Amino acid sequence: MQTRKLAAGMAAALVAASLAAPPAQAAGGKPVTVTVMGTSDIHSNALNWDYYRDAPFTDRDGNHVGLAKVSTLVNQVRAQRGAGRTLLFDSGDTIQGTPLAYYYAKIEPITTTGETHPMARAMNAIGYDAVTLGNHEFNYGLPLLATWIKQMKAPVLAANAVDARTGRPAYRPYVIKTMKVKGDKPVRVGVLGLTNPGVAIWDKAHVEGRLRFTDLVESAKRWVPEIRGAGADVVVVTAHAGDNGMSSYGGDLPVENASAMVAEQVPGIDAVLFGHAHTDVPERFVTNRVTGEQVLLSEPGKWGQRLSVLDFELVKHRGRWKVTGRSATTLNTNAVAEDPRIVRLMKPQHDATVGYVNTVVARSAQQLSAAESPYRDTAILDYIQHVQVETVKQALPANTLPVVSIAAPFSRTAVFPAGDIRVRDVAGLYVYDNTLLAVKMTGAQLKEYLEYSAKYFNQLAPGAPVDVGALTNAGGTPDYNYDQLSGVTYDIDIAQPVGRRIVDLSYEGAPVAGDQEFVVAVNNYRQSGGGGFPHVTSAEVLYNAQVEIRQALIEYATAQGTIDPSGFAVRNWRLTRDGVPVF
Repeated sequence: MQTRKLAAGMAAALVAASLAAPPAQAAGGKPVTVTVMGTSDIHSNALNWDYYRDAPFTDRDGNHVGLAKVSTLVNQVRAQRGAGRTLLFDSGDTIQGTPLAYYYAKIEPITTTGETHPMARAMNAIGYDAVTLGNHEFNYGLPLLATWIKQMKAPVLAANAVDARTGRPAYRPYVIKTMKVKGDKPVRVGVLGLTNPGVAIWDKAHVEGRLRFTDLVESAKRWVPEIRGAGADVVVVTAHAGDNGMSSYGGDLPVENASAMVAEQVPGIDAVLFGHAHTDVPERFVTNRVTGEQVLLSEPGKWGQRLSVLDFELVKHRGRWKVTGRSATTLNTNAVAEDPRIVRLMKPQHDATVGYVNTVVARSAQQLSAAESPYRDTAILDYIQHVQVETVKQALPANTLPVVSIAAPFSRTAVFPAGDIRVRDVAGLYVYDNTLLAVKMTGAQLKEYLEYSAKYFNQLAPGAPVDVGALTNAGGTPDYNYDQLSGVTYDIDIAQPVGRRIVDLSYEGAPVAGDQEFVVAVNNYRQSGGGGFPHVTSAEVLYNAQVEIRQALIEYATAQGTIDPSGFAVRNWRLTRDGVPVF
């Protein structure tokens, strides 16, 4: 207990030390300091709670989550700096990610009940000054997004989301906030919001023909001069885009992770508060190629685990404020308690969600775990495949082609316990709000698809020791971009280089012919181009009833009453090395 108290005291001291900054009450040529705080990728984490475990959030790194924790840090910074000299921004992915958001989008949707969205309720109470749209804001459709925006007190920004017909901004591009300075003219801070072009792929069903998403660099070049011309002394870009200059999709769309590119190529920007990558970047500097000025970048991780704090020192130059210094850090929310005001405010909606996720939907005949799903054929992923196949078969009664299914291991921690299965168990297995489609593909296309998927594994020579911790995620490929195919049998020979790994692809004991046709059950993210898999985006769509896969899993379990792997589990793929099974 003494050790825990000492650790907590040290953590609080570190937070207090990181908040120390020179006062911003200067005049007569003395410097003034103003502070911008930032969050990103909150993903509907309001409280420090794991709805899938029905327990307080914890991970191996000791992180905490939620806006209630963020609020405590924000209050501390405001008290230290002065509330009038601080601003609070967010860089997107706010209204999707936990059962809390799902409940108020699908179970009791705010578009029909008139209830205030939990993220609007919490952010309004904390006092955000501007919020930028992330790609996941579009997951539940434009009507729900519009409702949430109306409920927000802070302006919601997205300069590069434009009307598909007119090309005009569909959302507010920027806002300028005024900060008073004692004895001198105010400091004006402009914030430009940029969202992710990948929305055009990932939420094609919601935005096609209605919205376009323009290049982040070109959009910033369009709007930053206007913000400066409107009198902004400091310009901050809040961008829902990582900073590595890469994309998870092809070259048909503007660059996905363009935050550093914006800083490098667009003059007039002082800082970029970015998100999307879910990484903790306390402080990074990029040199602008036009001006030679240093541009400050910061990313506050994910889920409310961090709060970025950016300080700008300004001095008067020819009657205008000029930024002469900038720095940033990120504060860890695990060092503080939750703000009790936010906890009380969120309790009714939190309790409603807890009640929902604890609803029993079926019983499992035995414990099923997803821990080995990335490198072994597991029964719990076979359950997803089985439900997808059965749903498509029922929807296409006249179909005579073989129906196969694609699924990826979204969670290594998901478990169906022996006995009662609750909504949270199913939600923990299928953590994304994807819908189900069926497309037509040939045997040759399926083989190329599987070859592409198999790049997920690191090459391993025959006889070399097998370390499962180093076997997967080659080249940074995430688990959700490793697709497994059911309904056929095949080996993945990881002794071979990428592109030559799929061996003995067969259907009902016979080799799959190149021109053999299949109906393939697949999620909308993959079919719309997420992950860049071959052929699936151009394949003929045979079924698209907008059925949510997670809900299909729940309803199938409820109808069956029992989840018994003897009725659906089939070991149809394995890892090999020169024909010898790895396991």
